[in-house]
Amino acid sequence: MIIRDATRDDLPTILALLADDPLGARRETGTVDARHEKAFADIDADPRNRLIVVDDDGEVIGCAQLTFIPGISRQGAERALIEAVRIRSDRRGGGLGRRLFGWLIETSREHGCALVQLTTDKSRTDAQRFYTELGFVASHEGMKLTL
Repeated sequence: MIIRDATRDDLPTILALLADDPLGARRETGTVDARHEKAFADIDADPRNRLIVVDDDGEVIGCAQLTFIPGISRQGAERALIEAVRIRSDRRGGGLGRRLFGWLIETSREHGCALVQLTTDKSRTDAQRFYTELGFVASHEGMKLTL
């Protein structure tokens, strides 16, 4: 099993992973369209963004997006943002998420980030427990405005 940058060919599987949970099913169609193509091209062209997949012998079974954000606060520290994390439902519970997060955190450290941050929906109590076990602290109240 390897963790690698996604290719355009991985996009349909990534969308299926994003749609494979109760919240994602309401937001995602699982079908690649022009918006997804543009988003993939933008991420792929941006050295501060990485779309990551977990590849098990040619089969994509997990994904995440890792973004490096320069900042003025924290004495000019760069931070990493982890989003869109999914492990295929039939492969959850076997340590793949822990392995993926270990890779994401170490990659952020190697990039020089001083902080790794993420958000998770308040209804995802299992995910919150998982992130706490990894050492993440719910130190802030996140807010979003849908446009």
